[in-house]
Amino acid sequence: MNWLEKISADEHLYNNLSLFLDQYEVSDLEKALQLYRTAHQTYICKTKQGKQSVTKINIYDIIYLEIKKHDISVHTTQGTYHKYGSLANELKFLSSYGFFKCTKNCIVSLNHIQSIHGDDINLIDGTQIHMSRKYAATIIIAFSQSKPF
Repeated sequence: MNWLEKISADEHLYNNLSLFLDQYEVSDLEKALQLYRTAHQTYICKTKQGKQSVTKINIYDIIYLEIKKHDISVHTTQGTYHKYGSLANELKFLSSYGFFKCTKNCIVSLNHIQSIHGDDINLIDGTQIHMSRKYAATIIIAFSQSKPF
């Protein structure tokens, strides 16, 4: 039995899916599925300073990352974690989850942007991050096209 037959066979699921698609669009369903996948993906934060530690963080909980030299601070809804590395490598991994570079030293999660005023990004945790002109257009377009749930 394929997935379409399974949905059709489950009347409750079929009705819920039909109601969702009647009220929203297929693109909203795709976004909901992406958010679900993102909420269940983990990011590994491994440190080598002092005693080595490894922390698993839900990607959806990451608000932004910033780097000074090679020390990356990962700001999350639960606190700040630190790791050694390059922002370019972090962006390669996180870009498919809605992360964008906003300055040479910072990447931000589109899901955690509350508003954008001029060159400043206001995040849901109250943090304000300056946005470089080089990256502003990309972030503003992505933010303006995103639909809140």
